Amino acid sequence: MAVIVQKYGGSSVADVEKIRKVADKVVATARAGNQVVVVVSAMGKTTDSLLSLAREAASVPDAPASPPRRELDMLVTTGERVSMALLSIAIHARGLDAISFTGSQCGIITNDRHFDARIIEVRPIRVEDELAKGRIVIVAGYQGMSYKREITTLGRGGSDTTAVALAAALDADRCEIYSDVDGVYSADPRVVPDATHIPEMDHAMLQEMAESGAKVLNAQAVEWARRSGIAIYARASFGPSRPDGEPERQTVVRKFAATEVNRARAIVGETNAALVRIDGAGALEVVKTASALQALDIPMRDLTLTDRGGSFVVPLSNVPEWDRTRRRMSEVVGLQGASIEQGVAVVSVVGAGLAETAEPLHRMVTALERAGVRPRELGASPLRLRAVVEGPAAGQAQRALHEAFMKQ
Repeated sequence: MAVIVQKYGGSSVADVEKIRKVADKVVATARAGNQVVVVVSAMGKTTDSLLSLAREAASVPDAPASPPRRELDMLVTTGERVSMALLSIAIHARGLDAISFTGSQCGIITNDRHFDARIIEVRPIRVEDELAKGRIVIVAGYQGMSYKREITTLGRGGSDTTAVALAAALDADRCEIYSDVDGVYSADPRVVPDATHIPEMDHAMLQEMAESGAKVLNAQAVEWARRSGIAIYARASFGPSRPDGEPERQTVVRKFAATEVNRARAIVGETNAALVRIDGAGALEVVKTASALQALDIPMRDLTLTDRGGSFVVPLSNVPEWDRTRRRMSEVVGLQGASIEQGVAVVSVVGAGLAETAEPLHRMVTALERAGVRPRELGASPLRLRAVVEGPAAGQAQRALHEAFMKQ
């Protein structure tokens, strides 16, 4: 029997009625002769609500609310447990046997970081045992257990990582990721209304998009798929289907896909970020500062060095206690000429061979200038061109770049 791993995001299980619909899809997949593992996120905005409660509980006069990361993990992992139990109950009501597991129960082993842990090993023994008994296995996404037996979470979008890591460990035939969109687009359709659907792409391109801030799939999930060769099928949870039951539209992400050299594939924007600049310091001093920040569990990307200093970007989606984090950063980045600027965005053009000539970067700068967007910093790599801009200008920048690169 084929093993199929399905993942349903928070919007797909936002209420009991949607959970019933998901149960119907899961049951249909099982009755078609497949062994099924289902990974679920928390219902709707549950995680955001729990984080809000945590900040409220941590609030004291004249001090920033900074709940401990360990306790945040203990709190927010309850959201997925609600979803997994309700879906298991709904499947039982439809006549099939199902069992639900937390991340730790199904063998997700992580490092010892809280709130943005990384999976280091998957031991799916209990999952395999239950599949052998003919049961559908429901797994709480976004969570695992560290080698110190602490409950951990995998960062925003971590349910994708749970699904792909399990698919790899189970040698699944494929991993289906269901959300409120029917695959990957050339830009975020909420920002760029004329974004076009991409039916197929390779792991490397999607990983570059995810690491640049695209919300379509978690970057760590794509990394797992790339290493293990797992094909990802990105689909809409309740979109229209063909007579054979397959969705009318989806994006298939696989190891090898057609790629056009010197061709942009997508425009990506990450709006919740901070820019750290260190002017007047040597490259070694900048690297030491960046290493010290990483030791404080502060994520960073896009490190740039010159003989006059350097800079890097701190994505804030997995930094829940920004006020305290900023103070800690200020203590580390205690150099003359250093600055920490919140409220910036990073807009990127992702594609193949973009840095082989100067023309794509020239086109990017020209498009931004015509749109009235002044880039703070620019960077280029073989798969990506990037610009740091003011946060409020992110949408305008993405639309201008989409017009310049995707309409060619």
